[in-house]
Amino acid sequence: MKTLTLKIDDSVSDKFLWLLQHFSQNEVSIVEAGDFLSDDEYLRSADGMVASIEQARAEPVKEGVNLNQLDW
Repeated sequence: MKTLTLKIDDSVSDKFLWLLQHFSQNEVSIVEAGDFLSDDEYLRSADGMVASIEQARAEPVKEGVNLNQLDW
């Protein structure tokens, strides 16, 4: 099963939800519904994210690691 994130204009959201209701719960289900947030708004809404970024910015550059040192 795949999970998609869609941004649906308010002018068609009722029609889109009507369409989704014609599928069974086994075929299509809404796992999360809410208002669209930009990436920035989303990250700022995560508990502790802003403080974590501010803390990381305060770290000296010499404490960082090079890309070739990361274990991808």
